Amino acid sequence: MKYSTWVNVDLAAIENNVLQLRKRTQVPVMAVVKANAYGHGLVPVAEAALLGGARWLGVARIEEALELRANDISCPVLVMGLTPTSEVNLAISNDISVTIWNSQHLHAFQRAADRLGTPAKVHLKVDTGMSRLGVALEDAFKVAENIVSTKSVIFEGIFTHYARADELDKTSAMQQERDFRYLVDQLELQGIQPPNVHAANSAASLAMPGSRFNLIRPGISIYGLHPSPTNPLPHEFHAALEWKAVLSQVKVLPPGRGISYGHDYVTQGEERIGTIPVGYADGFRRIVGNQVLVGGIRVPVVGRVCMDQVTVQLDGVPAAQPGDEVVIIGNQGGTRISVEEVAERWGTINYEVVCGLAARLPRIYEQPNS
Repeated sequence: MKYSTWVNVDLAAIENNVLQLRKRTQVPVMAVVKANAYGHGLVPVAEAALLGGARWLGVARIEEALELRANDISCPVLVMGLTPTSEVNLAISNDISVTIWNSQHLHAFQRAADRLGTPAKVHLKVDTGMSRLGVALEDAFKVAENIVSTKSVIFEGIFTHYARADELDKTSAMQQERDFRYLVDQLELQGIQPPNVHAANSAASLAMPGSRFNLIRPGISIYGLHPSPTNPLPHEFHAALEWKAVLSQVKVLPPGRGISYGHDYVTQGEERIGTIPVGYADGFRRIVGNQVLVGGIRVPVVGRVCMDQVTVQLDGVPAAQPGDEVVIIGNQGGTRISVEEVAERWGTINYEVVCGLAARLPRIYEQPNS
C-alpha cells in the first residue's frame, strides 16, 4: 500500500473525450485545463488532451500557462483571465496568448512587445451577457479597430462566454450567439478577421452548432462530467476520475458509544465502525449524509467529518477489514458513486467537487495507449 488516499485519473478517457468533441463538432478544440485541469492534474491532462487532437489549451492565469511551458508543452495557450501588468513580459517571451478587454491592456502589451522585440498575441473578450470580464458589446468594435492599428500586437482571436448554455432553455444563449455573430460579421465587413473566433463551452459545443464558429472551448466535458443535469454527455464520453482510500481501522463498539467530534452519532447497539483517512482537508465536505463504497456496498459516513479522517458504519459489510479499498468517487463491485451524485448530496455542482480536491491528494495516472 503506497497511499492512504489517492485519486486515479484515466488519461485515455481524457484523450477519448477530446476526440469525441472533435468528431461531433468538426472544429478545432481548445481544451480548458484551468484550476489544475479541474482537479485532475494540469500537465498530464494537457498532454492527454493534445494526444486527443486538441490544438489549443485554455487556462485562467499566467501561472498555469507558465507551468505548461516549463513542462515543454509548446502548443498555443490562452490565458482567459487577467494577466497582471507585471507579468506581461513573461507572457510575450513564452509565446502565451492573453485576453484583453480595453485599450489600457492593449497599450501595456504594445509597450512590452516593443521592449522585447516580439509581438504580443491577444484575444479580445466581448461581454455579450455574462456581465463578467469583457468589453461591452457596443464598445467592442472600437477596441477591435485599436488592436488592428496597434503595432507589435497580433489580433489572434475574439471570444465571448455563455451564461446559460447549460440550461434546457437556450433562449438566452442563442441571443448571446446572435449578438456575438453580428459583431464578428460587422468586423469582417471592415476587413477585420481575427483567425480564432470562439464562444462555445461544453454545453454549447454539443447542443448549439451555430456557436462553434471556428474553435470550441470545452472544459467539463473533456473530463467526462456532465455540463448540467439537463445537458448530459453522450454515452461515448467517459469519466476520468476516481477517488479512493483504504480502511485504517475496524472496531466493534458497544451500544451508547459516541462517534467523532461532538458525538453527533451514538451507536444504537453493538456496531462495526471503520475509520478512513480522508477529511475536509482533502475536499470531503463536512455534511450529514455522505456515503462511500466498501466491498461494493454503500455504507454511511457517521459522526462529523474531521480534517483528516471520517468514520463509517460497516454492519452491512461484515467482512470488511483494515487495508480494504474504499471508493469515494468511482466504481466498485458494480456499484458507482459519480461526481454528479456527490455534487447533489453536497448541494453544489460537479465542477466544484473535482476542483475542490486538495493538492495533497496524490494523483495516479493511467496512461493512454497512444
